[in-house]
Amino acid sequence: VLRQPLEDGVVTVSRVHGSARYPCRFMLAAAMNPCKCGYLGHPTRECTCTPSAVEQYRRRISGPLLDRIDLHVEAMPVEYEALAAETGGESSAAIRARVTAARKVQQARCKDLPGVRCNAQLPGAALRRYCRMTPSAEKILRAAFERLGYSARAYDRILRVARTIADLDGSEQLDAAHLSEALQYRTLDRKMMR
Repeated sequence: VLRQPLEDGVVTVSRVHGSARYPCRFMLAAAMNPCKCGYLGHPTRECTCTPSAVEQYRRRISGPLLDRIDLHVEAMPVEYEALAAETGGESSAAIRARVTAARKVQQARCKDLPGVRCNAQLPGAALRRYCRMTPSAEKILRAAFERLGYSARAYDRILRVARTIADLDGSEQLDAAHLSEALQYRTLDRKMMR
């Protein structure tokens, strides 16, 4: 049910007497356990699932839906020491300043594209124009595609994420580090291929 709205930004409601289309651009945030028991990969608890049960659990998310999700990452349990530490990471204000600057770059880039305000909305043709890669970045992306069998839709999603990472880095061109990071955000693709 989510596949077409995620792809097109439109919901179509069809009934006997007609159909209606409604705009629905949204950001999907979802969570799932790594397996049925929830402990696969946990540093201190043992998973009780068999490998076939883990695979069956993960297959509940279809490939076409997974293709439409830009980021899928593992969130490992936070250790007590990290929670109790007095020093934190980068401040929220600093992160916000970087994100705001990157969004301004994206808005300027998209000013001639109607209805497009950020990298997530870039159409395929614009991706080729705005996601120029260094040879090393292209080599990394090609190797990932050959190894993992990504779809054309996943290719576009990876480029959009890499373009955003490059914007946060203040880079015009996509470098190997940007592509590598974007590929790291597709954890479930790697796990589904095992």
